[in-house]
Amino acid sequence: MKIKKLSILILFAIMQTGISFAQPKEVHPDAKYAEAQLIQQKANGFKGIWYMNQPSNDVYVYKYSGGMATYPANHRPFAIYADKVKKTFFCFGGTDDQNSTLLHNVSYYNHKTGKLANPTTLLDKKTNDAHDNPVISIDDKGYIWIFSTSHGTARPSYISKSLKPYNIDKFEIIKATEQINGKTVPFTNFSYFQVYYMKGKGFIALFTKYNAQGHRVIGYNTSRDGKSWNERKEVAHIEDGHYQITAEKDGKIGVAFDYHPKGKGLNYRTNLYYLQTDDFGASWHTAAGETVTLPLTSIQNPALVNDYSQQKWNSYLLDINFDEANQPLILTITSKGYEAGPEKGPRNWTFSKFENGSWNNYQVTASDSNYDNGSIYPVSQDTIQIIGPTEDGPQAYNPGGELAIWQSVDGGKGWNMLKQLTKNSEMNHGYVRRPLNAQPDFYGIWADGNGRKPSISNLYFLTKEGDIFRMPRNGTGSMLSPEPFTSPVPPQ
Repeated sequence: MKIKKLSILILFAIMQTGISFAQPKEVHPDAKYAEAQLIQQKANGFKGIWYMNQPSNDVYVYKYSGGMATYPANHRPFAIYADKVKKTFFCFGGTDDQNSTLLHNVSYYNHKTGKLANPTTLLDKKTNDAHDNPVISIDDKGYIWIFSTSHGTARPSYISKSLKPYNIDKFEIIKATEQINGKTVPFTNFSYFQVYYMKGKGFIALFTKYNAQGHRVIGYNTSRDGKSWNERKEVAHIEDGHYQITAEKDGKIGVAFDYHPKGKGLNYRTNLYYLQTDDFGASWHTAAGETVTLPLTSIQNPALVNDYSQQKWNSYLLDINFDEANQPLILTITSKGYEAGPEKGPRNWTFSKFENGSWNNYQVTASDSNYDNGSIYPVSQDTIQIIGPTEDGPQAYNPGGELAIWQSVDGGKGWNMLKQLTKNSEMNHGYVRRPLNAQPDFYGIWADGNGRKPSISNLYFLTKEGDIFRMPRNGTGSMLSPEPFTSPVPPQ
C-alpha cells in the first residue's frame, strides 16, 4: 500500500472513531498548570506532539507550528548512542490520539536487531507546550536520565533516572537541589536545557533562567551525581537576554548564542556569539583562545562572531558542532523579520566556521521559514554535510518542508545538494536532530506535521546513506519494527 493511501486511511479511521484534535491555544511562559503526573507505562507507538505559537491571522495561520516532537533547537540532546549495549536511546515530545497533552516518552533503537523499543511514557507534563519537551543523558554506569524542562517559571521541571542501567521500563523522580546564594533549594525550574555527562566529573548543564523582567538569562551548572547541583553561573545577560545552543566533544563545550535588543520584544533576536570551555566551566575562552570574564553584558564583546544588528537582521540558531580538528562549526538562519511569508525572506542558511585563527561565513542555501531546522554532520576534515528541510514543503512558509542532504567537500566554502530525501509529502518535515555519537543506521531523528492546522505527527529516523524509516504510530509489543519510508508518487 502506498504511504499516501496509508496516511489517508489513518486520518479516515480517526474521524470514524470520533476522535478530534484538541484545539490549539497560545501558551504563555507564565501560564499556570498543574504539576506533572508520573505515568510509567508503554505508549503503544510513536505519536508526536503537534504545537503552534502565536496565531498570525493570515494565510500562514501561525508564526510557527507543526510536528514538534524534537523541538526546539535549544534542547539537546534528544538521542545518545550507548556503545556498550549497541543502542541509541532517545526521548521525544509525545501525545495521545487527541493531541491533548504533552507526554514525555523515552525509547531506544537496537542496532543489533534494527527494532525500536515501544516507548515508555514517563510522565504527563500537563501542558501542550512543546517548549517543555524532555532531553536525555546517560551516566558512566549506564543509567538513563531524563530532564523534563519548563517554558518559563510557572511550571515545575523534573529530573528522572532509570531504576536499572540501560533500561527504560521504570524511572524514579530525583529530588534534586541547587545552590542559590549559598542556600540549598529544590532544583525544580529550568528552561531550554542542554546537558552532557563527563566521565569522572559528572553533569554539566547549560540552560535558561527567566528573571523578574522575563529576560532569558543563559548560564550553566554542574553536578557530580545529578542530585546535588552547584551554584549556577551566568554566561551572558546582554540587554533583554538570549537563546543559546551548545555542543560537546572530547571534553570541550561550545556555546553559540544571540541576544534580544532592549525593548524590541522576544521575536527580535540578532547577532551571533561564541564561547567555549575545556575545563568543565572553570574558565571560558573565545575560539581564538582569549580568556573572558563572565557574564558578558555588552553587545560588543570578544565573543562576537557576526554583528547582524547593523543590517537589522534576525538571527536564528540551528546547530553547533566541532570538526575533526575540534574547531567550532555553527549553522544559523538570517532573515528580515519573524513573520511568516515571503516578505521577510530570504532565510539564508549561514555556515560559520572558525579556521586559521578567525571566523568565516559561507552560505549553504536559502529556505522559506525561520524555523527550518537542520543538523551539521562532519564527515571528514574537508567533507561536511547538513541535513534539514531546505526545500519547500506542502505548507510553504511554515516551519519544515522537504528534507535534503547538503554537502561541502572543501571544508564548508562551497555547498551542493547531495540528495533530496523527501518529495510530495502531505505534511512538512522538520527539526532534524543529530544523536550524540550518531551511528550510520540511526543518524537523525525528526517529526512531521501540518503547518497550518492541528494534525497527527509521525516520527522518523534516517541512515547515513539517506534511507528513511517511519516509527510505527501504533503497536503493543515490547519491540516494534520501523517502517521503510518512500516519498509518495504524485497523482497523475
